Amino acid sequence: MLYPPFILSVVPFAVFLLLLLWRKMPLIKVSFITLVVVIGLVFFYWKIFPALLLASSLKGLLVALDILIIIFGAIFFLEIMKKIKAIDSISYYLESFSKDYRVQVIILAWFFENFIEGTAGFGTPAAIVAPLLIALGLPPLRAVIVGLLGNSTSVVFGAAGTPIKIGFEGLNVSGVAETAVLINLLGFIVPVFMLWVITADKTDRKQQFMEALPFAVWSGIAFSVASIPFVFLGQEFPSILGSVVGLILVLITLRLNILAPKNIRTETRVIRPVEPLPLSKAILPYALLIIFLIAGKFLLSGISGFIQFRGLGHSFNLFNPGLAFIVSGLITALIWKDKIASATENIFTAFKRAVEPFIVITFMSAIVQLMINAGQNLTGLSSPIVLIAQAFETPFLAFWSPFIGAFGAFITGSATISNIMFGSFLNTAAVIMNLAAGKILALALVGASAGNMIALADILSAEAVVGLRNQERRVLKGVIVPCLICLLIAGLIGILIT
Repeated sequence: MLYPPFILSVVPFAVFLLLLLWRKMPLIKVSFITLVVVIGLVFFYWKIFPALLLASSLKGLLVALDILIIIFGAIFFLEIMKKIKAIDSISYYLESFSKDYRVQVIILAWFFENFIEGTAGFGTPAAIVAPLLIALGLPPLRAVIVGLLGNSTSVVFGAAGTPIKIGFEGLNVSGVAETAVLINLLGFIVPVFMLWVITADKTDRKQQFMEALPFAVWSGIAFSVASIPFVFLGQEFPSILGSVVGLILVLITLRLNILAPKNIRTETRVIRPVEPLPLSKAILPYALLIIFLIAGKFLLSGISGFIQFRGLGHSFNLFNPGLAFIVSGLITALIWKDKIASATENIFTAFKRAVEPFIVITFMSAIVQLMINAGQNLTGLSSPIVLIAQAFETPFLAFWSPFIGAFGAFITGSATISNIMFGSFLNTAAVIMNLAAGKILALALVGASAGNMIALADILSAEAVVGLRNQERRVLKGVIVPCLICLLIAGLIGILIT
């Protein structure tokens, strides 16, 4: 039976969805209004201790500051890569390994996107790669669909581990990364979906699909398996280094003509007027980034601090992946000073693009903190998070966790924000049900990554860069079935492992 405290606990989520999906308001406005609603509920109905109201909001800000550095650094680095034509140059060299359009598409939309997601994240992979796919000869709509498919599996460890580091901040994440990387093996089927999409308009579709199927499966396995050992370095590395090692393995087999399509199929290409950098110079900035990430992880991660305010604490670590992006970008700017007159423009662009995600995550983190800490009140009521978690006390929690994560990514466009929204009550529900909370969170994380295929914000971003308008339904139609298949497999795995 529903009762007032439970109904009021779900009101913020109802408001969020109503404003975002029905009123189609920007996410920043939706998150602000939802925060106001939460403040009103916890203050007037739950009667939270006033000091905790301020402390919870401050903790939300501190959580978001970490991600501000990551987003700023990633965008700053990415803008410099664009200025020196490093991204175009790398895509040029990747395309040169095979004349077959199916191979070229999978290399760009799978390995290159996975690497970009591992380093930058936040919707940039599909936006960067979709125009490159058009240059290979794909129609714009198909390029967007393929780009969105590619921006999925690697999101588990995207933006140097942000979905875990920030998304599950304050929760016990022991075992989450190790479990998620194994569940994420299901991602090996994503290149198969890509192959099915790009051969859709061919009169001999079945033949073209079957010819390249071994290569697609091998590409999926190469990345998914190569990511596993790097999880022990830390959550920052599986997507970055897994894509590099997986690509090297695939390029070797291409050179040896192993698992490569026997018949070479070509498309009418759009020739890009690019004078590529030497390969060594094109990959140098990324090599610097990987070196600084590894060095920072081992030299700085042990240095941390703790801030306490009104009974709430927040720990911060000196190692932040954003610093590696900034340092690598500055060194690159110095090396190419003839092409980058000043880093000021890149700093301004990075800050401008990082501000909105920072504000949204500040609001969302504050919402979650308030809903968690509202249990410390004058009324004796359980916190909204506990009340919502009780509704998930079901033996099928493991099955539904990936779908919950995917739903969060769909409406917010971010696995990190999805984890912030739903991580706490999934964790609480798992504890109540005596289930391994780390496995439940890992399932939600993998689900949020698959949900990135259908993320509204990413769809709009990818459409914008290729010049499409009002094609959201057609795009969703192209990605929804692969997304649901991945979620169903993840849910079944969840039942088996819990």
